[in-house]
Amino acid sequence: MNRTNGHTLITGASMGIGKAIAEDFASRGENLVLVARSKDRLDALASELSSRHGVEVRVCSEDLGSEGASGRVFAFCREQGIEVGCLINCAGFSFTGSFTAIPEEELRQMAMVNMVALADMTRLFLPAMIGRGRGSIVNIASLAAFQGVPGMGLYSATKSFVVTLSEAIAEEIRGSGVRVFAVCPGFIDNASFYDRAGHDSKRILVPISTPDVVVRAVRRGLASGSTVVMPTLFDRLMVFTQRFMPRRPVVMIAGFFAGAGEK
Repeated sequence: MNRTNGHTLITGASMGIGKAIAEDFASRGENLVLVARSKDRLDALASELSSRHGVEVRVCSEDLGSEGASGRVFAFCREQGIEVGCLINCAGFSFTGSFTAIPEEELRQMAMVNMVALADMTRLFLPAMIGRGRGSIVNIASLAAFQGVPGMGLYSATKSFVVTLSEAIAEEIRGSGVRVFAVCPGFIDNASFYDRAGHDSKRILVPISTPDVVVRAVRRGLASGSTVVMPTLFDRLMVFTQRFMPRRPVVMIAGFFAGAGEK
């Protein structure tokens, strides 16, 4: 049984959080569209999920950091006659080090993947959901969204964008029957993510959770009316305590816990 009245489209689906969400949704009978750069990984995952759970899994290999990629994903769904009932924007990456050390191309790629592609995908798929009076858009943000994180400055800024955009759109479409919300996990166990960022996870001084906590948070968000969902009690406490502290100590503590500064 497909419970979203259409396919669930997941970006960044080849590994980490995106893959875990795809596995969970397939286990619940959801038909999927998987989007990521690696076609080989997507094909292998699609074959595994369709064989194990009897669901339809389509693959659209795109690099969301390239110009026009979101439009090509949208065109793929339209040409295949796929109705996207749930969009999960999960693609994203980080860079660890001082802001001035970020290569120009890396800066532009992160802005494209973490912000522009997410906004474009939302803009393209949202009108049809509103027209049908049902649907969900889930944007995977981060605990880093709630303050600048030294050593992860651009990443934290892009995730702030995700949260504020989600909040604004959710209010704009209130009463339409469509849900838009952001999920804000802390550090998640994903070796590929840290390798890509150049972030030594051994230097992180806060708990590192499994992707399953994000999967459960997505499910909780779909079942509730929350606009911002924190996966764990620790995440909620971290954000709550910021209300009682000046901003500079908040930023300093975030950088200390992240272990992302210069070695």
